[in-house]
Parts: sequence; structure tokens; C-alpha cells
Amino acid sequence: MANRVPASPRVTSSANRPSGGTIKAVLGPTNTGKTHLAIERLCAHSSGAIGFPLRLLAREVYDRVCAIKGPAQVALITGEERIEPKGARWLLCTAEAMPARPDLAFVALDEAQLSADPERGYIFTDRLLHTRGREETMLLGSATLEPMVKVLVPEAEIVTRPRFSTLSHVGAKKLSRIPPRSAIVAFSAEQVYVMAEMLRRFRGGAAVVMGALSPQTRNAQVAMYQSGEVDYLVATDAVGMGLNLDVEHVAFAGLSKYDGHRHRRLTTAEMAQIAGRAGRHHKDGTFGTLAGTGGRDPEFTDEEVYAIEEHRFPPLTRLFWREAEPRFDTLATLIADLESPPPRPELATPPEAIDLAVLRRLAEEPDVAATVRGARSVERFWHVCSLPDFRQQGAETHARFVARLWQDLRGGYLGADYVAQAIAQLDNPSGDIDTLQGRIAAIRSWSYIAQRPDWVLARDEMAARARAVETRLSDALHGRLTERFVNRRTTVLMRKAGADASLLPVRLGDDGAVLVDDEAIGHLEGFRFVVDPLARAADRKLLLAAAERHLPGLLATRLAELASDAATGKDIALADGQVQWRGLAVARLAKGRTVLEPRLALEPALERAGPAARDKVQAALAQWLEQNLATALRPLRRLADAARDPAAGAALRALALHLVESGGVIARDHARLEDLTPAQRALARRLGIQVGALDVFVPAALRAAPLAAWAALAKVWGLAPTAPPPSGMTPVLAQKDIPLGYRRTGPQALRVDMAEKLLHAAHGVRQGAKGRRFVLDPALARSMGLSTAGYANLLRAAGFRAAMPRPLAEGQAGPPAPPLWDWRPPRPATPPARNSKSNQQASRAPVQPAPASGAFAALATLLR
Repeated sequence: MANRVPASPRVTSSANRPSGGTIKAVLGPTNTGKTHLAIERLCAHSSGAIGFPLRLLAREVYDRVCAIKGPAQVALITGEERIEPKGARWLLCTAEAMPARPDLAFVALDEAQLSADPERGYIFTDRLLHTRGREETMLLGSATLEPMVKVLVPEAEIVTRPRFSTLSHVGAKKLSRIPPRSAIVAFSAEQVYVMAEMLRRFRGGAAVVMGALSPQTRNAQVAMYQSGEVDYLVATDAVGMGLNLDVEHVAFAGLSKYDGHRHRRLTTAEMAQIAGRAGRHHKDGTFGTLAGTGGRDPEFTDEEVYAIEEHRFPPLTRLFWREAEPRFDTLATLIADLESPPPRPELATPPEAIDLAVLRRLAEEPDVAATVRGARSVERFWHVCSLPDFRQQGAETHARFVARLWQDLRGGYLGADYVAQAIAQLDNPSGDIDTLQGRIAAIRSWSYIAQRPDWVLARDEMAARARAVETRLSDALHGRLTERFVNRRTTVLMRKAGADASLLPVRLGDDGAVLVDDEAIGHLEGFRFVVDPLARAADRKLLLAAAERHLPGLLATRLAELASDAATGKDIALADGQVQWRGLAVARLAKGRTVLEPRLALEPALERAGPAARDKVQAALAQWLEQNLATALRPLRRLADAARDPAAGAALRALALHLVESGGVIARDHARLEDLTPAQRALARRLGIQVGALDVFVPAALRAAPLAAWAALAKVWGLAPTAPPPSGMTPVLAQKDIPLGYRRTGPQALRVDMAEKLLHAAHGVRQGAKGRRFVLDPALARSMGLSTAGYANLLRAAGFRAAMPRPLAEGQAGPPAPPLWDWRPPRPATPPARNSKSNQQASRAPVQPAPASGAFAALATLLR
């Protein structure tokens, strides 16, 4: 590249600068309403354009202008997105994408002081010098730009606007002391992540804004902060450019950064640009540093604090410039023009930009340089080298990507299938934050490529596909950032649980979940609060504290419902010795004065509700229990009253007490009926006591409700039967454990009143028989579900004996004869001790075999 041709610089003198209407430079610090003024002036003209430093800022203003002028009249033009309705008259653009249209009545350039930026300054300088509106031009920027405007655009009218609010320094604060609605500014992704993670633990989380995020992800994070979902924002210095935020305080985690060439301290103008995000319109803001970060904490000097508070900064003395319209004769001519020195002393040559670095590298490769021939080819090659390095991987890596792209483009257009395949490979929303950031950077490159009308066939379709993929990836990245750095539950608690914790909106969900702003922090198991098991250990103390403050109120409301239901008997039940409400144990039965007079003890969790609510519930449940037991236990309570009446006599009192303690049924052998006088027997009948062949029982006490109530009380006293009583009181059961009110009959269990009915029928047959022996029909037993074997066992227990007839002789025909029964009264002897060895042996006494067959053949096996 030794043969450099001198550049032919564009117009830079006032004599040959484009003519136009008035030029106005509106200068001042942040929060002075400059952008708002430009939007008003744009809409006041018949056509116009505004150039912005950021795509997301252009998009924000585009939405505002669309609301005023209508989408059909407004265009959005950026490197990655173009919305250009036919005949659009108002254009919102990035500075790089501003079209050269002298027919526009109004043109504005926002953040014009970026002309001094080493990376993009030459673009803003070119727009400042050459882009003009037919009727009005407006340059917006910092007051530091004033000397340069006076020198380079002397015809401009300079208007200085004061800041609407005051910006004050408040010193250093620890992260735990940073107030809500604050932005913490760091200068590396690692530091941003550390700050956001700490805020998640102690303050519920933060939104994250970095230059590496896609515009859509940044907008989503900012929207999360703006809506109040989180109270903190952690950002890089990208937050200082164009983002309009409701920030009250800006905390600097550091005051130096790596600018791509060296690690340096921020200038006061850069500090002020970031600190100026604090305060909005007429609301004052504060700024300071972050203390306790380890190592040496950052501190502002007194001079820097004075400069930021008073908006006094060193004026700009030079702007960066690069030839904007180079010649495309050869690659050497192009590079020479781009490297040509500025035409004026107020302009400076910028550091080598990424596009020029890529151009130089590829021009030095013979295989690539050989493919660039002719002015049109050189111009096209330069446009390819100007592809932004969204991946930020350096000139070497970016040059390889550009070289591959040029090989496909130099022959014409990129095929739709090729572009669609490249876009589809990136359409994968899985992965961590870094992976998604890499994919978004790559898809932004393809969005830029697809926007070029002379690069891609089916441009509109491919651009729409690329935007759709970027949207999906951005949504996924926003979700990962939120998942990692936002604890919604803690955010709600920290925001609401301030000085007046009673304002915390804690409520109880229908499923028992304890909710704060519809965010579950735990649930009630009965009346006991259980913290959400997914909560971090650091959050548990906070959640418990929040719940403890409001549990009395929640419990009082729930106890009022319990007392109301107890008064009506709704959703209240007695089971397993507990009083249950909606399936939850709220009280338990305890030993009282007698078995039939239990004491009610509330569950310990109900004690937190306070004495008034607790006593009300205690009284309501006690009244419900008494009403419930009074009906169910009426037969047994009559016996209990008789057992306490001296006039009843000792024998009857003993029998009544025995029946009460046995749930209304005892074996006849244990009843000592022989001790009762005729008057006592008559009184026993009036008390509902029935003397059966095998059992003495109270029929009214053997229904489902009385048995269930007595079983619950007996369990408290340790008198519970071997099995709970069945709910339906089925006449016959086939189970191993014999419940209360039943007796065993072989492999089955028969209800004692049904057993008495069968025995009563058998004795009726016996008494009506002419001889000593008689035939018993098992039809009634079978209708109850009792088997032949069970029926035979019942009869034997009551003193009946069967004599099997002789079998038919060989050759005889006809039905077998039924067995003949007789009855012998049992011996009036005291029964042996229960479960004694002699009793067990007697129950297993062998029986003579019966060699018969037929309808009653089962009796033969049973009686064998």
C-alpha cells in the first residue's frame, strides 16, 4: 500500500457546506428535555429525520412518533431493522443509517458530542458537518461541544438548556444500604453479575443492562425495572446513553474501565453522563460510589464532584474525522482515502476502526484481493468489510467471517436457502446466558446482512426470519437473566415490608398458599405455616418474619370460618380421636371425667391466633362435639346414668357400666344375668338392653353413628376394639379383625343383632317341633350373606347340635336327607379367663366326621 493517492476531502468549509434553513445547536447536560424538543420539532415539519446513537433509542422514539403521526407515515431505519412504509415522511434512524435526503424539511442529530468518541466519532462528525434539513437542522448534545460548533458550524444558533433537576453527591454506601430505585454501574460483565447476584440475595434481584445484550433484551430488562418488578438496576456504562429511566440514585462500582486500548479512569464528562441518569424531569437525583467491594473502594475527587454537580467539564478541543466518501478505484485508493489526514486542525484521525482493520487485513491476502476488481467491486467489498462486529471477537476473527461472506457475495446475491439455513442454525433458545448472548450476536449479523437490498434474495422474508429468531433468543435471554438475578418473592417482601409492615399484602389462597402480591411464600398445613421448600436458606428468615407478622390476622380470619362452620356443623367430622375441619385436624379428644364425657384440646398451632379467637373456636367446637355426641351416645348415656343411680341395684349398675365400657355389647357368659332380680330385668329392658342367646347388647348403640363415636372415645382411653366399626354396618363381614358389634362365625363375622335374629328363628323352629330333633332351613342365613359353614358355627356356639343322616344305599335315588338338629342348654358356669389356654383348646375340640353329601355336605366338613 505504498502508492497512496491523496484524498479528496468532502466539503468542510462554510462556503461550500450544504445550504438550508436555520441551524440550531441545543446543548446542555442530561435531563434537559433536548430529545423531547427534537421530537416536537420533527412532528411540526412536513418531513424529517432524527439520528440516534442507539438502535433501542431510535425504536423508542419511533413508537412515540407513530402514536402521533400513524405507522403508515413513519419509518425506522437501522442497520438491523428497516420499517419503511411507502411514502413515509418522518424517519427515525441510527446515526450510521441516516439517509442522505436533501428533501427532508427537518434533520436532527442526537448526542452529537459523540463526535469525540474514538470508535464512532467520525460518523457523528460527518453528520454534524454535512447532514442538513431543508428548513431546520438541530444538533443535540453536551455543552462541551459548544467550542467545536462555533468553529465548525459558525452559522448555528447555540441554545443552552439547564437541567430540570438537581444532581447531588452522597458519598459511598455499602450495597446493603443502597436505596430502592437505584442503578449500580460496573465496567465488566463479571462485576455486573457479581453485583446482580448479591442484590438477588439481599434485595430480591435486579435488572441487568449491558452493551452485549440485544436491544430487545435490554428493553425487557429496563421494562422490568420501570414497572417496579425489581427496585435495582445493574448496568455497564451503556446505561448512560439515551436510556430514560426512573432512577433516583446512581452508585458507581468503579471509576475506571478498559477502553479497548488501556485501562483508564473515566473522564468527568463520562462520569456525568452516567450519573445524570439519576433524577427524572423535576425530580432530584443523587450519585455516589459503592463501598465494601473489597480492595480499594472507588472515590470521587472533590474536583470531580464539583464538575458533575455544577455541570462544568473541559470543552472538546477536537473531533474525530474520517473521509466519508472515499474513492473506489482500487483497494489501495480506498485505504488511502480512509487513512487520509483531516483537512482542519479541529479534526483528528481516529484510532483504526474495525471496518478499516478488516479491509487492511483482507487486502493483504492475495486470494481475497485478487477477487476485487473494478470500482463497483471495490465499493461492494468495502460495504462487506463495514459489517459491524456484533460478536466483539476482534479484527482477526471478524475478518475471517467477512472473507467467507465475500466469497458468497462477490458473484451476486446470497441464496434464500443459504441464508435461511444459517438463520435456522441459530434458532435455539436453550443454553446459559453466555451461550444465548453469542447466538444473539450472530443473528444480529445476519439481520444486518438480510437488510441489505443488494445482498440477499427474498430480502423481506429473510429479514423477518432473522428478526423472529432474534426475538425468541432475546426472550430466552431475558428469561435466563430474570431466573438467575431476580427472586420475585424476596423483591415483593423487601419492597412492601418497610417501616409499616402491616401494609404487607399477605393473603391466603384457596389452596392454603400464603401469598404476597400473588407470590407464594409458603402454605398453611392446618394452622401451621410452612415456608416454601424451594426458598433459599438466606430467604427463609425473611419469609418467616413476614409470615409471623401477618399469621395472627390470617389465622383469625380462618378461625372465624371454623367457628362459623362448627356452629352449623358444616365440614366438621370426628375421626381417629380428632375433630377435623375440611380434612385438617383442629382439635383432639382427651380423657375426661368418664369415657362418655371427653375433654377437647385444640391443636397447638391454633394458640397463635390470640385468646379471643381461640376461646371462640374452643366454645364452638365444644358445643358441636356435645351436640354430636349427645345424639350418637344417647343409648349409652342412659346406661351411664343408670350405673350412677343407687336405686338401680348393684347387679344392674354393674351390667350397665360393663355395657358402657364395652360399647353396648358383651358376651352373655360375662353378663352375670343370674344376679339380676325380676325388677332389675324389667328396668334393663326399659333401658334398651336386650338379652340374646349369645350376647347382651343395646341395639340402639350398635348403629354406625353410635359405634363410630364410641370408638373415637374408646381410643382415647385405650378401650378401642381390634378393628374400627364399618361405616355401613353390613350384616356380614369377611375379615380377620372383628370390629365392635360383631362376633366371629367361622371365616366370617356377623353382627350380633343379626346373629340373635337367626338364633331366635332357630329356637322358634325348635319349640314348634314335635320331636326332640328338627330341621333348620339356612335360607335366612344365606339371604344375609352368611355361608353354610358360618351358620353352622353360630348354631354350635348357641348349643345346637347336628346329627347327619345315613347316606343313601347303593342303588337308591332321591335327594339326601337334611341334617337333624337338637339343642342342649349350655352349662351355667363361669367362663374361663379370656384367651386362656383351656379356652383355646376347647375352641379347637375335634368334631365327628359326617360321611354325607348333598346340599348340606359342607356341614360334614365343619362338624368333622
